[in-house]
Amino acid sequence: MLVWGAGGSAAAQAQAGSDRLTPLLDCRRIEDKLARVDCYDAVTDRLAAAQTAGDLVVVDRGKVTELRRQLFGFAAPAMGALFGAADHDRVEAIETTLDRAVQQVDGKWRFHLGDGSQWGQVDFDPVRFQNRPGQAVRVRRAALGSYMLTTGNSRAVRVQRY
Repeated sequence: MLVWGAGGSAAAQAQAGSDRLTPLLDCRRIEDKLARVDCYDAVTDRLAAAQTAGDLVVVDRGKVTELRRQLFGFAAPAMGALFGAADHDRVEAIETTLDRAVQQVDGKWRFHLGDGSQWGQVDFDPVRFQNRPGQAVRVRRAALGSYMLTTGNSRAVRVQRY
């Protein structure tokens, strides 16, 4: 579960979410049971009000993982700060299917994938692949922030997300 305070920069939002939980965690240190329950009640009332007002958003890790997958290929430099992510949480590749591939007027290819994403060839290297709907496609991170797309057993094509 991740808690995110809405508004401001991603780093500030992540910090705001963490700051909102600190009083809740501090309640655990109260030894008197009635005082501890009163503390929990007060803090949870504030959290509920912030959530109702839209100032606080709670997201489970599964939704974060799915969002990372959907945003794969887009420039999102604040994702780590936004979701409190470590490098091991970073999506390195996606695997889906080919809906269709269309050669553009300039000779480059535009790939429409089964997950709804679109990727375009960025260089003018010749591309040989089976343009068949349902064909397996893998897009992976490559050097210097670039991406490589492979359909079936074809040679990888340098692409960018559209």
